[in-house]
Amino acid sequence: MKQIRDKTFVPFIESESLQNRIKELAQEVNKDYAGKNPLLIGVLNGSFMFVADLFKSIDIECEVTFIRVSSYQSTESTGKVKQVLGLKEDIKDRHIIIVEDIVDTGMTMQEILGQLASNQPASIKIMTMLFKPEALKVPLKLDYVGFEIPNKFVLGYGLDYDGYGRNTDTIYVLKES
Repeated sequence: MKQIRDKTFVPFIESESLQNRIKELAQEVNKDYAGKNPLLIGVLNGSFMFVADLFKSIDIECEVTFIRVSSYQSTESTGKVKQVLGLKEDIKDRHIIIVEDIVDTGMTMQEILGQLASNQPASIKIMTMLFKPEALKVPLKLDYVGFEIPNKFVLGYGLDYDGYGRNTDTIYVLKES
């Protein structure tokens, strides 16, 4: 168990499972993007650990950058996306892979897709470590999914509760009372 602020969390996805799945996702990227030099765009803050481990496991020529958006407050999605830091790279005619820590409502990703598509990339694919299909509110095609999970609050491995709890190598789930 792990206590973060006023909440108690229990282990959900162990480090070894995370790392094994990341290596599998990297192999898919290596195969799908051989000779294409994709640009991985990590969505901060939550994806930073996932992007780092993924990037180390990709063997093909590629680049990485980050954008920062926010739509969470406490344990609930606000439904409103705020772009804090924008993309500085020219993505016209580039192959883009958006790398997200978690997709739940899909509203954040829908906004990101709209903003990136307006810059005319050659292609855009979405990769997420975690996906909550039950929480999805907008149609969204996810190209690479680490784990499908139930609609429960999770933290660790980059995911947070009010800014805390990101610094674990395991993903935890909120303990039910």
